[in-house]
Amino acid sequence: MHGGNDSHSSPSPSPSPADRRINALVRHLQGSPLDAADPCLAAAPTSAAQISVFDHVVRAPEDPILGVTVAYNKDPSPVKLNLGVGAYRTEEGKPLVLNVVRKAEQMLVNDRSRVKEYLPIVGLADFNKLSAKLILGADSPAIQDNRVTTVQCLSGTGSLRVGAEFLARHYHQHTIYIPQPTWGNHVKIFGLAGLAVKTYRYYDPATRGLNFRGLLEDLGSAPSGAIVLLHACAHNPTGVDPTAQEWEQIRQLMRLKALLPFFDSAYQGFASGNLDADAQSIRMFVRDGGECLVAQSYAKNMGLYGERVGALSMVCRSADVASRVESQLKLVIRPMYSNPPIHGASIVATILKDRAMFQEWEVELKAMADRIISMRKQLFDALRSRGTPGDWSHIIKQIGMFTFTGLNSTQVAFMTKEYHIYLTSDGRISMAGLSSRTVPHLADAIHAAVTKAA
Repeated sequence: MHGGNDSHSSPSPSPSPADRRINALVRHLQGSPLDAADPCLAAAPTSAAQISVFDHVVRAPEDPILGVTVAYNKDPSPVKLNLGVGAYRTEEGKPLVLNVVRKAEQMLVNDRSRVKEYLPIVGLADFNKLSAKLILGADSPAIQDNRVTTVQCLSGTGSLRVGAEFLARHYHQHTIYIPQPTWGNHVKIFGLAGLAVKTYRYYDPATRGLNFRGLLEDLGSAPSGAIVLLHACAHNPTGVDPTAQEWEQIRQLMRLKALLPFFDSAYQGFASGNLDADAQSIRMFVRDGGECLVAQSYAKNMGLYGERVGALSMVCRSADVASRVESQLKLVIRPMYSNPPIHGASIVATILKDRAMFQEWEVELKAMADRIISMRKQLFDALRSRGTPGDWSHIIKQIGMFTFTGLNSTQVAFMTKEYHIYLTSDGRISMAGLSSRTVPHLADAIHAAVTKAA
Protein backbone atom coordinates (compact mmCIF):
# COMPACT_ATOMS: atom_id res chain seq x y z
CA MET A 1 0.00 0.00 0.00
CA HIS A 2 1.12 3.52 -0.63
CA GLY A 3 1.23 5.68 2.49
CA GLY A 4 1.61 9.43 2.65
CA ASN A 5 5.16 8.99 4.02
CA ASP A 6 6.39 6.42 1.53
CA SER A 7 10.13 6.18 1.98
CA HIS A 8 10.49 5.03 -1.62
CA SER A 9 8.98 8.19 -3.21
CA SER A 10 11.19 10.00 -5.80
CA PRO A 11 13.25 12.96 -4.53
CA SER A 12 12.20 16.43 -5.77
CA PRO A 13 14.16 17.44 -8.86
CA SER A 14 16.90 19.97 -8.20
CA PRO A 15 16.05 23.50 -9.37
CA SER A 16 17.41 24.54 -12.73
CA PRO A 17 20.14 27.20 -12.94
CA ALA A 18 17.52 29.67 -14.17
CA ASP A 19 15.29 28.94 -11.19
CA ARG A 20 18.20 29.29 -8.77
CA ARG A 21 19.12 32.61 -10.34
CA ILE A 22 15.54 33.88 -9.97
CA ASN A 23 15.38 32.64 -6.35
CA ALA A 24 18.62 34.44 -5.55
CA LEU A 25 17.25 37.66 -7.02
CA VAL A 26 14.04 37.26 -5.04
CA ARG A 27 16.05 36.84 -1.80
CA HIS A 28 18.00 39.99 -2.70
CA LEU A 29 14.83 41.97 -3.27
CA GLN A 30 13.57 40.74 0.11
CA GLY A 31 16.66 42.12 1.80
CA SER A 32 19.02 39.17 1.82
CA PRO A 33 22.51 39.94 0.49
CA LEU A 34 23.51 38.40 -2.85
CA ASP A 35 26.31 35.87 -2.78
CA ALA A 36 28.78 37.04 -5.41
CA ALA A 37 30.34 33.61 -5.42
CA ASP A 38 27.06 31.99 -6.43
CA PRO A 39 27.84 30.43 -9.83
CA CYS A 40 24.21 30.84 -10.79
CA LEU A 41 24.63 34.62 -10.82
CA ALA A 42 27.73 34.57 -12.99
CA ALA A 43 27.18 36.61 -16.13
CA ALA A 44 27.93 35.28 -19.53
CA PRO A 45 31.66 35.49 -20.22
CA THR A 46 32.71 38.83 -21.66
CA SER A 47 35.77 39.72 -23.64
CA ALA A 48 36.90 42.15 -26.27
CA ALA A 49 36.49 39.37 -28.79
CA GLN A 50 32.84 38.74 -27.94
CA ILE A 51 30.71 38.75 -31.11
CA SER A 52 28.16 41.57 -31.45
CA VAL A 53 24.54 40.69 -32.10
CA PHE A 54 24.94 43.06 -35.06
CA ASP A 55 28.07 41.33 -36.37
CA HIS A 56 26.21 40.21 -39.49
CA VAL A 57 25.54 43.81 -40.58
CA VAL A 58 27.48 44.66 -43.74
CA ARG A 59 28.82 48.12 -44.45
CA ALA A 60 26.44 50.02 -46.72
CA PRO A 61 27.81 51.84 -49.75
CA GLU A 62 28.09 55.60 -49.59
CA ASP A 63 25.13 57.52 -50.96
CA PRO A 64 26.15 58.21 -54.59
CA ILE A 65 25.53 61.95 -54.20
CA LEU A 66 26.58 62.57 -50.60
CA GLY A 67 29.52 60.20 -51.13
CA VAL A 68 30.96 62.71 -53.59
CA THR A 69 31.28 65.24 -50.76
CA VAL A 70 32.92 62.65 -48.51
CA ALA A 71 35.60 62.05 -51.15
CA TYR A 72 35.95 65.79 -51.78
CA ASN A 73 36.51 66.51 -48.07
CA LYS A 74 39.36 63.98 -47.96
CA ASP A 75 41.18 65.58 -50.92
CA PRO A 76 43.94 68.00 -49.77
CA SER A 77 44.29 69.66 -53.18
CA PRO A 78 43.93 73.48 -53.14
CA VAL A 79 42.18 73.43 -56.53
CA LYS A 80 39.56 70.82 -55.64
CA LEU A 81 36.00 71.58 -56.73
CA ASN A 82 32.77 69.97 -55.50
CA LEU A 83 30.03 69.95 -58.13
CA GLY A 84 28.16 66.98 -56.69
CA VAL A 85 25.70 68.17 -54.08
CA GLY A 86 22.81 70.40 -55.06
CA ALA A 87 23.38 73.37 -52.78
CA TYR A 88 23.77 76.97 -53.91
CA ARG A 89 27.12 78.70 -53.51
CA THR A 90 28.05 82.36 -53.90
CA GLU A 91 30.56 83.65 -56.44
CA GLU A 92 33.12 83.17 -53.64
CA GLY A 93 32.11 79.53 -53.25
CA LYS A 94 30.41 80.07 -49.88
CA PRO A 95 26.99 78.88 -48.65
CA LEU A 96 24.37 81.63 -48.77
CA VAL A 97 21.83 82.60 -46.14
CA LEU A 98 19.37 85.00 -47.75
CA ASN A 99 19.12 88.46 -46.18
CA VAL A 100 15.35 88.12 -45.99
CA VAL A 101 15.75 84.83 -44.12
CA ARG A 102 18.07 86.45 -41.56
CA LYS A 103 15.57 89.29 -41.19
CA ALA A 104 12.68 86.86 -40.62
CA GLU A 105 14.70 84.88 -38.09
CA GLN A 106 15.56 88.04 -36.18
CA MET A 107 11.88 88.98 -36.03
CA LEU A 108 11.07 85.54 -34.63
CA VAL A 109 13.85 85.76 -32.03
CA ASN A 110 12.70 89.23 -30.94
CA ASP A 111 9.11 88.08 -30.47
CA ARG A 112 9.09 87.15 -26.78
CA SER A 113 5.58 85.74 -27.05
CA ARG A 114 6.81 82.84 -29.19
CA VAL A 115 7.02 79.46 -27.49
CA LYS A 116 8.42 76.05 -28.42
CA GLU A 117 5.21 74.04 -28.07
CA TYR A 118 4.43 71.15 -30.40
CA LEU A 119 2.79 72.01 -33.70
CA PRO A 120 -0.37 70.13 -34.75
CA ILE A 121 0.22 66.91 -36.68
CA VAL A 122 -0.36 68.73 -39.99
CA GLY A 123 2.03 71.54 -39.06
CA LEU A 124 1.84 75.34 -38.96
CA ALA A 125 -1.53 76.53 -40.31
CA ASP A 126 -0.23 79.79 -41.85
CA PHE A 127 2.63 77.95 -43.52
CA ASN A 128 0.28 75.39 -45.08
CA LYS A 129 -2.17 77.98 -46.35
CA LEU A 130 0.56 80.20 -47.82
CA SER A 131 2.44 77.25 -49.36
CA ALA A 132 -0.67 76.11 -51.23
CA LYS A 133 -1.18 79.64 -52.57
CA LEU A 134 2.45 79.91 -53.63
CA ILE A 135 2.42 76.73 -55.68
CA LEU A 136 -1.19 76.70 -56.96
CA GLY A 137 -1.70 80.47 -57.28
CA ALA A 138 -3.67 82.76 -54.98
CA ASP A 139 -6.59 82.71 -57.43
CA SER A 140 -6.64 78.93 -57.77
CA PRO A 141 -10.23 77.64 -57.99
CA ALA A 142 -9.16 74.55 -56.05
CA ILE A 143 -8.16 76.72 -53.09
CA GLN A 144 -11.31 78.85 -53.38
CA ASP A 145 -13.44 75.69 -53.33
CA ASN A 146 -11.52 74.27 -50.31
CA ARG A 147 -10.57 71.23 -52.41
CA VAL A 148 -6.93 71.34 -51.30
CA THR A 149 -5.45 69.86 -48.16
CA THR A 150 -1.88 70.84 -47.30
CA VAL A 151 0.31 69.34 -44.59
CA GLN A 152 3.74 70.51 -43.50
CA CYS A 153 6.39 67.84 -44.03
CA LEU A 154 10.14 67.34 -43.74
CA SER A 155 11.26 69.13 -46.90
CA GLY A 156 10.72 67.54 -50.30
CA THR A 157 11.82 64.06 -49.29
CA GLY A 158 9.38 63.92 -46.39
CA SER A 159 6.56 65.32 -48.50
CA LEU A 160 7.11 62.63 -51.14
CA ARG A 161 7.26 59.89 -48.51
CA VAL A 162 4.06 60.99 -46.73
CA GLY A 163 2.27 61.15 -50.08
CA ALA A 164 3.61 57.74 -51.09
CA GLU A 165 2.55 56.16 -47.79
CA PHE A 166 -0.94 57.63 -48.20
CA LEU A 167 -1.26 56.29 -51.75
CA ALA A 168 -0.02 52.84 -50.71
CA ARG A 169 -2.84 52.68 -48.14
CA HIS A 170 -5.70 54.45 -49.91
CA TYR A 171 -5.21 54.41 -53.69
CA HIS A 172 -6.33 51.52 -55.87
CA GLN A 173 -3.21 51.50 -58.07
CA HIS A 174 0.13 50.70 -56.43
CA THR A 175 2.37 51.35 -59.43
CA ILE A 176 4.22 54.63 -59.87
CA TYR A 177 6.06 55.62 -63.04
CA ILE A 178 9.13 57.79 -62.58
CA PRO A 179 11.24 59.41 -65.32
CA GLN A 180 14.42 57.75 -66.52
CA PRO A 181 16.67 59.17 -65.17
CA THR A 182 15.45 60.85 -62.00
CA TRP A 183 16.72 61.92 -58.59
CA GLY A 184 18.30 58.82 -57.02
CA ASN A 185 16.20 58.96 -53.85
CA HIS A 186 12.87 58.66 -55.70
CA VAL A 187 13.18 54.91 -56.22
CA LYS A 188 13.82 54.25 -52.53
CA ILE A 189 11.17 56.67 -51.27
CA PHE A 190 8.38 55.11 -53.29
CA GLY A 191 9.61 51.53 -53.06
CA LEU A 192 9.93 51.55 -49.27
CA ALA A 193 6.46 53.08 -49.01
CA GLY A 194 5.08 49.98 -50.71
CA LEU A 195 4.64 51.14 -54.30
CA ALA A 196 5.91 49.25 -57.34
CA VAL A 197 8.32 51.55 -59.21
CA LYS A 198 8.49 51.56 -63.00
CA THR A 199 10.12 54.05 -65.36
CA TYR A 200 9.11 56.04 -68.41
CA ARG A 201 11.53 57.36 -71.02
CA TYR A 202 12.52 60.97 -70.47
CA TYR A 203 16.08 61.90 -71.41
CA ASP A 204 17.54 61.36 -74.87
CA PRO A 205 21.35 60.92 -74.66
CA ALA A 206 21.69 61.50 -78.39
CA THR A 207 20.19 65.01 -78.31
CA ARG A 208 20.82 65.62 -74.60
CA GLY A 209 17.22 66.79 -74.58
CA LEU A 210 13.75 65.38 -73.97
CA ASN A 211 12.70 62.05 -75.48
CA PHE A 212 9.15 63.30 -75.88
CA ARG A 213 7.96 60.53 -78.17
CA GLY A 214 9.27 57.87 -75.78
CA LEU A 215 7.62 59.63 -72.85
CA LEU A 216 4.22 59.68 -74.56
CA GLU A 217 4.54 56.05 -75.66
CA ASP A 218 5.42 54.84 -72.16
CA LEU A 219 2.70 56.81 -70.40
CA GLY A 220 0.26 55.76 -73.12
CA SER A 221 0.96 52.09 -72.37
CA ALA A 222 0.80 52.52 -68.58
CA PRO A 223 -2.21 50.88 -66.88
CA SER A 224 -5.19 53.11 -66.26
CA GLY A 225 -4.98 54.84 -62.89
CA ALA A 226 -1.22 54.44 -62.45
CA ILE A 227 0.62 57.17 -60.53
CA VAL A 228 3.09 59.28 -62.50
CA LEU A 229 5.88 61.29 -60.90
CA LEU A 230 6.49 64.59 -62.68
CA HIS A 231 9.26 67.11 -62.00
CA ALA A 232 7.44 70.46 -61.91
CA CYS A 233 10.47 72.30 -63.33
CA ALA A 234 14.27 72.07 -63.50
CA HIS A 235 14.31 68.27 -63.88
CA ASN A 236 16.93 66.63 -61.67
CA PRO A 237 19.44 65.43 -62.86
CA THR A 238 19.08 66.46 -66.50
CA GLY A 239 17.91 70.09 -66.40
CA VAL A 240 15.64 69.19 -69.34
CA ASP A 241 12.00 70.36 -69.09
CA PRO A 242 9.06 69.93 -71.47
CA THR A 243 7.83 73.05 -73.26
CA ALA A 244 4.42 74.50 -72.38
CA GLN A 245 2.96 72.81 -75.47
CA GLU A 246 4.51 69.48 -74.50
CA TRP A 247 3.18 69.83 -70.95
CA GLU A 248 -0.31 70.31 -72.40
CA GLN A 249 0.01 67.10 -74.41
CA ILE A 250 1.21 65.26 -71.32
CA ARG A 251 -1.77 66.60 -69.36
CA GLN A 252 -4.27 65.52 -72.02
CA LEU A 253 -2.80 62.02 -72.22
CA MET A 254 -2.71 61.58 -68.45
CA ARG A 255 -6.29 62.74 -67.97
CA LEU A 256 -7.43 60.51 -70.85
CA LYS A 257 -5.76 57.51 -69.19
CA ALA A 258 -6.86 58.57 -65.67
CA LEU A 259 -3.21 58.62 -64.58
CA LEU A 260 -2.64 60.32 -61.22
CA PRO A 261 -0.05 63.15 -61.30
CA PHE A 262 2.38 63.41 -58.37
CA PHE A 263 4.49 66.55 -58.80
CA ASP A 264 7.87 67.04 -57.18
CA SER A 265 8.49 70.78 -56.94
CA ALA A 266 11.96 71.36 -55.52
CA TYR A 267 12.94 74.43 -57.57
CA GLN A 268 10.01 76.85 -57.82
CA GLY A 269 11.48 80.25 -58.69
CA PHE A 270 14.98 78.82 -58.66
CA ALA A 271 14.83 77.61 -62.27
CA SER A 272 13.73 80.68 -64.23
CA GLY A 273 13.81 83.26 -61.45
CA ASN A 274 10.01 83.56 -61.68
CA LEU A 275 7.83 81.81 -59.09
CA ASP A 276 4.71 81.74 -61.26
CA ALA A 277 6.47 80.56 -64.42
CA ASP A 278 8.04 77.63 -62.56
CA ALA A 279 4.62 76.50 -61.27
CA GLN A 280 2.79 76.54 -64.61
CA SER A 281 2.99 72.79 -65.19
CA ILE A 282 1.21 72.14 -61.88
CA ARG A 283 -1.39 74.87 -62.35
CA MET A 284 -2.20 73.45 -65.79
CA PHE A 285 -3.24 70.17 -64.18
CA VAL A 286 -5.16 71.88 -61.36
CA ARG A 287 -7.13 74.13 -63.74
CA ASP A 288 -8.80 71.17 -65.41
CA GLY A 289 -10.53 70.22 -62.15
CA GLY A 290 -8.71 66.91 -61.80
CA GLU A 291 -6.86 65.56 -58.81
CA CYS A 292 -3.12 65.57 -58.14
CA LEU A 293 -0.44 65.58 -55.44
CA VAL A 294 2.28 68.21 -55.08
CA ALA A 295 5.42 67.91 -52.93
CA GLN A 296 7.11 71.25 -52.19
CA SER A 297 10.54 72.05 -50.79
CA TYR A 298 11.97 75.34 -49.55
CA ALA A 299 15.53 74.00 -49.43
CA LYS A 300 16.69 75.59 -52.66
CA ASN A 301 14.47 78.62 -53.21
CA MET A 302 14.85 79.95 -49.65
CA GLY A 303 18.19 78.31 -48.92
CA LEU A 304 16.63 76.47 -45.95
CA TYR A 305 18.44 73.19 -46.67
CA GLY A 306 19.06 72.15 -43.07
CA GLU A 307 15.73 73.40 -41.73
CA ARG A 308 13.90 70.62 -43.63
CA VAL A 309 10.86 72.69 -44.63
CA GLY A 310 8.36 71.28 -47.11
CA ALA A 311 4.69 70.69 -47.78
CA LEU A 312 2.46 68.09 -49.38
CA SER A 313 -0.68 69.43 -51.07
CA MET A 314 -3.40 67.12 -52.34
CA VAL A 315 -5.93 68.57 -54.76
CA CYS A 316 -9.20 66.67 -54.51
CA ARG A 317 -12.56 66.65 -56.30
CA SER A 318 -14.48 68.20 -53.39
CA ALA A 319 -14.02 69.86 -50.02
CA ASP A 320 -15.49 66.82 -48.31
CA VAL A 321 -12.96 64.47 -49.91
CA ALA A 322 -10.12 66.85 -49.05
CA SER A 323 -11.20 66.88 -45.40
CA ARG A 324 -11.29 63.08 -45.24
CA VAL A 325 -7.93 62.84 -47.00
CA GLU A 326 -6.40 65.17 -44.40
CA SER A 327 -7.74 62.99 -41.58
CA GLN A 328 -5.92 60.01 -43.08
CA LEU A 329 -2.73 61.99 -43.71
CA LYS A 330 -2.64 62.62 -39.97
CA LEU A 331 -2.63 58.86 -39.41
CA VAL A 332 0.35 58.54 -41.76
CA ILE A 333 2.32 61.34 -40.08
CA ARG A 334 1.63 60.61 -36.41
CA PRO A 335 3.60 57.32 -36.14
CA MET A 336 6.25 58.58 -38.56
CA TYR A 337 7.45 61.75 -36.80
CA SER A 338 4.43 62.93 -34.75
CA ASN A 339 4.54 66.52 -35.96
CA PRO A 340 6.94 68.73 -37.92
CA PRO A 341 9.50 71.24 -36.57
CA ILE A 342 8.39 74.83 -36.00
CA HIS A 343 11.37 77.05 -36.79
CA GLY A 344 11.83 76.69 -40.55
CA ALA A 345 8.10 76.82 -41.26
CA SER A 346 7.84 80.00 -39.18
CA ILE A 347 10.59 81.60 -41.30
CA VAL A 348 8.72 80.73 -44.50
CA ALA A 349 5.36 81.91 -43.18
CA THR A 350 6.88 85.20 -41.97
CA ILE A 351 8.26 85.92 -45.44
CA LEU A 352 5.24 84.78 -47.44
CA LYS A 353 2.67 86.78 -45.48
CA ASP A 354 4.55 90.11 -45.57
CA ARG A 355 4.38 91.87 -48.94
CA ALA A 356 7.69 93.73 -48.56
CA MET A 357 9.56 90.64 -47.38
CA PHE A 358 8.02 88.55 -50.15
CA GLN A 359 9.24 91.04 -52.75
CA GLU A 360 12.70 91.08 -51.17
CA TRP A 361 12.75 87.28 -51.40
CA GLU A 362 11.77 87.42 -55.09
CA VAL A 363 14.72 89.74 -55.78
CA GLU A 364 17.20 87.48 -53.96
CA LEU A 365 15.72 84.39 -55.60
CA LYS A 366 16.07 85.88 -59.07
CA ALA A 367 19.68 86.83 -58.29
CA MET A 368 20.46 83.17 -57.49
CA ALA A 369 18.72 81.94 -60.64
CA ASP A 370 20.45 84.56 -62.78
CA ARG A 371 23.88 83.64 -61.41
CA ILE A 372 23.31 80.00 -62.36
CA ILE A 373 22.17 81.01 -65.85
CA SER A 374 25.34 83.13 -66.12
CA MET A 375 27.49 80.14 -65.13
CA ARG A 376 25.88 78.11 -67.92
CA LYS A 377 26.78 80.80 -70.46
CA GLN A 378 30.35 81.14 -69.16
CA LEU A 379 30.96 77.37 -69.25
CA PHE A 380 29.51 77.06 -72.74
CA ASP A 381 31.69 79.94 -73.98
CA ALA A 382 34.78 78.45 -72.31
CA LEU A 383 34.29 75.07 -73.98
CA ARG A 384 33.64 76.67 -77.35
CA SER A 385 36.77 78.84 -77.06
CA ARG A 386 38.84 75.72 -76.33
CA GLY A 387 37.42 73.94 -79.35
CA THR A 388 36.22 71.09 -77.17
CA PRO A 389 34.82 68.34 -79.45
CA GLY A 390 31.04 68.00 -79.46
CA ASP A 391 27.97 70.20 -79.31
CA TRP A 392 27.73 71.78 -75.85
CA SER A 393 24.64 73.89 -76.49
CA HIS A 394 22.66 71.68 -74.11
CA ILE A 395 24.45 73.45 -71.25
CA ILE A 396 22.61 76.69 -72.04
CA LYS A 397 19.37 74.96 -73.11
CA GLN A 398 18.98 73.05 -69.85
CA ILE A 399 17.62 74.86 -66.82
CA GLY A 400 17.96 74.90 -63.05
CA MET A 401 20.63 73.80 -60.65
CA PHE A 402 22.00 70.86 -62.64
CA THR A 403 23.46 70.15 -66.03
CA PHE A 404 23.63 66.66 -67.47
CA THR A 405 26.94 67.02 -69.28
CA GLY A 406 26.90 63.78 -71.24
CA LEU A 407 30.26 62.78 -69.78
CA ASN A 408 30.60 59.06 -69.03
CA SER A 409 31.84 57.48 -65.80
CA THR A 410 35.37 56.99 -67.19
CA GLN A 411 35.61 60.66 -68.06
CA VAL A 412 34.22 61.64 -64.65
CA ALA A 413 36.85 59.46 -62.92
CA PHE A 414 39.55 61.10 -65.07
CA MET A 415 38.41 64.58 -64.05
CA THR A 416 38.44 63.64 -60.39
CA LYS A 417 41.88 62.01 -60.54
CA GLU A 418 43.63 64.57 -62.73
CA TYR A 419 41.79 67.79 -61.92
CA HIS A 420 40.30 67.15 -58.43
CA ILE A 421 36.80 67.92 -59.69
CA TYR A 422 34.06 65.95 -57.94
CA LEU A 423 30.72 65.12 -59.58
CA THR A 424 28.37 62.15 -59.73
CA SER A 425 29.40 59.30 -62.02
CA ASP A 426 26.49 59.96 -64.40
CA GLY A 427 28.09 63.27 -65.42
CA ARG A 428 25.69 65.54 -63.55
CA ILE A 429 27.22 68.80 -62.35
CA SER A 430 25.75 71.36 -59.99
CA MET A 431 25.94 74.69 -61.79
CA ALA A 432 25.31 76.38 -58.44
CA GLY A 433 28.73 75.20 -57.26
CA LEU A 434 30.54 77.02 -60.06
CA SER A 435 31.97 80.55 -60.08
CA SER A 436 33.69 82.77 -62.63
CA ARG A 437 36.98 81.79 -60.99
CA THR A 438 36.41 78.03 -61.31
CA VAL A 439 34.79 77.87 -64.77
CA PRO A 440 38.16 77.82 -66.60
CA HIS A 441 39.38 74.92 -64.41
CA LEU A 442 36.22 72.94 -65.16
CA ALA A 443 36.41 73.72 -68.88
CA ASP A 444 40.04 72.54 -68.97
CA ALA A 445 39.02 69.31 -67.21
CA ILE A 446 36.09 68.62 -69.55
CA HIS A 447 38.24 69.35 -72.59
CA ALA A 448 40.93 66.96 -71.38
CA ALA A 449 38.38 64.28 -70.46
CA VAL A 450 36.74 64.43 -73.89
CA THR A 451 40.03 64.39 -75.80
CA LYS A 452 42.07 62.01 -73.62
CA ALA A 453 39.69 59.75 -71.67
CA ALA A 454 37.53 57.13 -73.30
